[in-house]
Formats: sequence, structure tokens, C-alpha cells
Amino acid sequence: MLVTAGEYLQLENLAIITVVVALVVNEIGALLPDIDQASNRLWDLLPGGEILGKVFGKLFLGHRSLSHSFLGVFLVYRGSEWLIPKLFNNSFVDPAIIFGSLMVGYVSHLILDGLTEEGLPLLFPIKWKFGLPPIKKMRIKSGRWFENYVVFPLLLVYIGWRLVVLFSK
Repeated sequence: MLVTAGEYLQLENLAIITVVVALVVNEIGALLPDIDQASNRLWDLLPGGEILGKVFGKLFLGHRSLSHSFLGVFLVYRGSEWLIPKLFNNSFVDPAIIFGSLMVGYVSHLILDGLTEEGLPLLFPIKWKFGLPPIKKMRIKSGRWFENYVVFPLLLVYIGWRLVVLFSK
């Protein structure tokens, strides 16, 4: 959904390094909600990540807990708002774009997870789970044929269409 956000913000004059970093950080943001799983690809990028993933997985009290809640969004927002300007030199990369890219990835992950049968514990630590549509049986089953052969291809078509529109201007 970063392509859509970029198109509507009309960011034509970005430095190429900002665009590249924004794409990478957007992917990190999209993976970040699942940091509560030892199998998350982000753990593979860190030395000792397999062990760290198991330790942090226990701290999160299971999958789809803190990192899939409003509290998790708030913590990632505040933490990233503080960390990103310290990580990137604003002479080369626009920290505001990087921050926005991370948050777009993070929130898009949550939106898509909200469409699944499992739903989201938005009010964590309260265990109520929310999803769209509100009737659980009408939601997508993760990893099944509908997600793999309908949802993902439609997302790819949408992204391709937005890219064509963006580059045809």
C-alpha cells in the first residue's frame, strides 16, 4: 500500500536513496507485527536471531498479541519516531518518508490480518478479537486457497495497476 500512499502524497522529487530505503523499511514494517514469532524473517537477519526470536516470542505472550494491538501500534510509532532520525542522515535520506513507509507497512499488515478468521486483539491485554467482517465465518482463512489464489493475485494486480498509473504521469 506504500505505492498508493506515495502516489497520493505526490513525492516526485525524492532522492533515489530515499526511495530504496523506504521500500526496504516498508517491508520491515510489514514483517514487524509478526516479530512475536520465532520464525519471523526479521530474526534471520540478526546474529543469534533464532535464539532472540524464541526469547521475544515468550515475552509477547504468543502470536497476535501486543504487536497486533493499538498499544503495539502506539509503541512502534513512538519508538520509530525516536529511532529513525538517529539511524538515517537527513542529508541523504528523508527520515519523515522512512518513518511513514515503516508505519504504512506495519498498519497494512494489521489491516490484512483483520480480514482473517483469527482477527486482531486490538484492545490487548483484553483478549477480545476484532475483524472485518464482524462475523468470523465470513473472514478469510489464512494460508488457504482463497488467500493464495484470490487475495494475493488481486493485490499484485492492484500494485501493478498503481505502478503503471504512477509511472505514466
